[in-house]
Amino acid sequence: MDVREERPDDHDAVHHLHRAAFGAHGTAVARLVDALRHDDPAALCLVGEVDGEVVGQVMFTRSLLDAPRRLVPVRVLSPLAVLPAHQGRGVGSALVRRGLELLDAHGVPAVFLEGDPGYYSRLGFRPGGGWGFRRPSLRIPEPAFQVFPLGAYEPWMTGTLVYSATFWEHDCVGLRDQEG
Repeated sequence: MDVREERPDDHDAVHHLHRAAFGAHGTAVARLVDALRHDDPAALCLVGEVDGEVVGQVMFTRSLLDAPRRLVPVRVLSPLAVLPAHQGRGVGSALVRRGLELLDAHGVPAVFLEGDPGYYSRLGFRPGGGWGFRRPSLRIPEPAFQVFPLGAYEPWMTGTLVYSATFWEHDCVGLRDQEG
């Protein structure tokens, strides 16, 4: 598998990928990806390609950490998707690892996400609360709020993660009560 930066001619394949990977929520995720691209043109978007087919994609978009000393630019990993036929083969892990390497090389101090701790802990993500970070919403289950500190991280960098407005506008923060 080749991991490379996403190109504009990948967008249709990435839409298909998110619809397939996220099932009933796939269309909403594809819309979020479009909005994040528009909101953050410098986002790090990587794709995994096998035999010319895009089989995975990950986005790392800008966000802020409201630390006591100052606002700190950080990144949020969201979304990560792999075509169902390619899941369980290391595609997602390879995308995340490469993204973390590139962000570390650019001096990003930390990457945050909300996701499955069983999966992301294998990639080195840790519970955010244990590092002095606060969730941007109480709807995010505490174990799902995770961080990967990079080389530029300093111990004074604690505080509340502030998602970009795009996540709020698309109601893609935390879990909603399914009743009512």
